[in-house]
Amino acid sequence: MSTPYPFTALVGQDDLRLALLLNAVSPAVGGVLVRGEKGTAKSTAVRALSALLPEVDVVAGCRFSCAPGAPDPQCPDGPHEIGPGVQRAARMVELPVGASEDRLVGALDIERALAEGVKAFEPGLLADAHRGILYVDEVNLLHDHLVDLLLDAAAMGASYVEREGVSVRHAARFLLVGTMNPEEGELRPQLLDRFGLTVEVAASREPEQRVQVVKRRLAYDDDPEGFAARWATEEADVRGRIAAARALLPHVRLGDGALTRIAATCAAFEVDGMRADIVMARTATALAAWAGRTDVLAEDVRQAALLALPHRRRRNPFDAPGLDEDKLDETLDEFGPDAPDDDPEPDGPEDPDGPDDGGGPGGGGGLPPQNGPEQNGPEQEKPEQQGPEQDGGPDSQEAPEEPAGAPASGGGREHRAVSAGEPFRTKMLSVPGLGEGAAGRRSRARTEHGRTTGAVRPRGALTKLHLAATVHAAAPHQQARGRSGPGLVVRRDDLRQATREGREGNLVLFVVDASGSMAARQRMGAVKGAVLSLLLDAYQRRDKVGLVTFRGSGAEVALPPTSSVDTAAARLETLPTGGRTPLAAGLLTAHEVLRVERLRDPARRPLMVVVTDGRATGGPEPVKMAGRAAGLHAVEGTASVVVDCETGMVRLGLAGQLAGQLGGSAVTLEELRADAIAGLVKDVQGTNQTRRRAA
Repeated sequence: MSTPYPFTALVGQDDLRLALLLNAVSPAVGGVLVRGEKGTAKSTAVRALSALLPEVDVVAGCRFSCAPGAPDPQCPDGPHEIGPGVQRAARMVELPVGASEDRLVGALDIERALAEGVKAFEPGLLADAHRGILYVDEVNLLHDHLVDLLLDAAAMGASYVEREGVSVRHAARFLLVGTMNPEEGELRPQLLDRFGLTVEVAASREPEQRVQVVKRRLAYDDDPEGFAARWATEEADVRGRIAAARALLPHVRLGDGALTRIAATCAAFEVDGMRADIVMARTATALAAWAGRTDVLAEDVRQAALLALPHRRRRNPFDAPGLDEDKLDETLDEFGPDAPDDDPEPDGPEDPDGPDDGGGPGGGGGLPPQNGPEQNGPEQEKPEQQGPEQDGGPDSQEAPEEPAGAPASGGGREHRAVSAGEPFRTKMLSVPGLGEGAAGRRSRARTEHGRTTGAVRPRGALTKLHLAATVHAAAPHQQARGRSGPGLVVRRDDLRQATREGREGNLVLFVVDASGSMAARQRMGAVKGAVLSLLLDAYQRRDKVGLVTFRGSGAEVALPPTSSVDTAAARLETLPTGGRTPLAAGLLTAHEVLRVERLRDPARRPLMVVVTDGRATGGPEPVKMAGRAAGLHAVEGTASVVVDCETGMVRLGLAGQLAGQLGGSAVTLEELRADAIAGLVKDVQGTNQTRRRAA
């Protein structure tokens, strides 16, 4: 086993280290979600934490880590008698993004269950993680059905495995730690809320701190064991402090004053449900224990709010997580002074000369000192908070205005970016046919989950038994197999795998016309609002998205295919307009993007959404070239929808012609709204009823 990087050797990332330590002190906090750019030591910090956790007592030989003093009465390896156990290190179990359902929850041998009546169960990762850490790297890329299983296990503290009426249950209480890069997509709100705390991390912009990071990493890579030995004293100190905080935790008092501040804070920030209040209470208690106190102070409540509330403030995937600290301070000041509820003196000693980072036992949370054996290292400072794209709005990145009368690139005047209109619920757009792509919620596909449509012989391990088909295959052979009792004699060749139909996620590629013909402010705002609505729909249906824009003299890939719809929304918001309409260039660029994506992910089917009024004015023979480019998509069978943005009393119908050349369909901005479609259906039904009465 390789030597992990020492936790105390991490440079900076104060919030990340504190959140992990609080979960080590009190696993009831509920885990931590680490959000940040690549290369910021997210995974390194999580793996380093496991070495600091105290050992756990387990029943000898139990594959499900039952506690010897209180074994699980429903343990598949039980029943166990209460008695002495054995000690082992707390486990950190990693869940791969591409893991199967059986790998996560465990596998049940259906053949033995049917033929012998034996529950032969092979534990999965949830059993391995019981009483330890379950670590999910790139948790935002996890398949939906695995997310659902994680949610159930985290909520109930147990895992249930069921296969055709045969079920196994075992305890599964674990510390859930996830890391993610927001550029690759956001988490479902249900899973987001399951994480007790969240931390935003970013690389330091201070040269001295970056130098220290590189020096320590190079030293570790050259000699991992020697590097870890130099930090052994600091690691032991933190390990002892965790044990002391765990012992003190039951004695920490959460008074009515602190509870009032917690409730007022959650109410002021309008968080959904009551989980935030509970998590804040547990976090504030853990902060007090970590600081060596038995009273929860206002500073503990404030720190708990900064860790527990930002990810619960999101109302849609386009909202950046965060918390208004001025509003937080006003709320805390309004609901009580900064003092313990009864005893004015904290139970732990205060050190007025201690370090500013609260490293002493009397600090408000605090972290272990970082200088360690490298006394010549620079003083560690908290890196500046890298907030969400503060200058990415439409008013901060204006397109340069050209002098009056001067031609813009491509022959038209460039206009400043306008804000998107209010998003709305859109009509369901899907790819025709039956796919086999990644699980999602858009188009029909053969999936592991969904309604049963048939049965086939299993190619590998049996996962979804089709019971009726299995019995039908085994029935003709019962006499030849010497059946004499009531049981059915089943062999491997009789087993049938159920084929199921569900929904898949697609690649939705937006091709947006940003030319001068779209530049009218009210019109472009409505167009951006429509695209924003489609992006929100893509997020809800678990699609990948891409963005191609065309104007002036050519087209560009504003956003390569990604799972991050909020990034696409940000690029759309700052999109300027103006110039000619190189429709052919936009379609050709989209064709190249789809060609590359077919090589990368051949199972994911594309859906191209062209947002335009259908005009083509850029380049030689623009209309003819646009028709040829559309023909390329038609030949390859790319599913496409043209959103017709033409307005006014007189309409040329060019978008409809383009849809015909693409072999797709066309909808107007009005028809794109789901409520407009519903209204249209009601109108048709009402007309039919009127006709029947008249007849």
